Amino acid sequence: MTDVRTAHTSELTGAELAAVRALMDDAFEGDFSDDDWDHTVGGMHALVRDGGELIGHGSLVQRRLLHGGRALRAGYVEAVAVRADRRRRGVASAVMEALERVLRDGAYEVGALGAADEAVPLYVGRGWQLWRGPSSVLSPSGLQRTKEEDGCIYVLPLTAKLDLDAPLTCDWRPGDVW
Repeated sequence: MTDVRTAHTSELTGAELAAVRALMDDAFEGDFSDDDWDHTVGGMHALVRDGGELIGHGSLVQRRLLHGGRALRAGYVEAVAVRADRRRRGVASAVMEALERVLRDGAYEVGALGAADEAVPLYVGRGWQLWRGPSSVLSPSGLQRTKEEDGCIYVLPLTAKLDLDAPLTCDWRPGDVW
């Protein structure tokens, strides 16, 4: 029986956090850094279990995005992964459904995420929209373009009016900024 639970990082046990990290390491085939892990925690998690085993995960953390002269409260989706033997069975959709419920609770003006190519159909099918404008980061040394991220950023407009062709800037963090 599949069970979906949402919980803040502070509500997860050490064993649950270890299971999430193990899932990330497996799903990303060893390309999940300590910085990626740091981006995963500190917000809300959607955990999908089957028979008590963790088979899917995603988290939603608060970030600031600069757009149109405003700092927007963004719910940023991180660490969406499904165990390899459970892919293409609706687990990622269950994760996103749970995270989108949190997004729509009124705390955020926009949802945002950086999508891997293979995940784009999932996000687009759920109403997420490609950010077509240039991306950048507000780094400690000032505004820096993030051209390599252009075409990979998706947003879910909630209360903010967005011009998808205008510049979008994220707040600074170590590791991958988007």
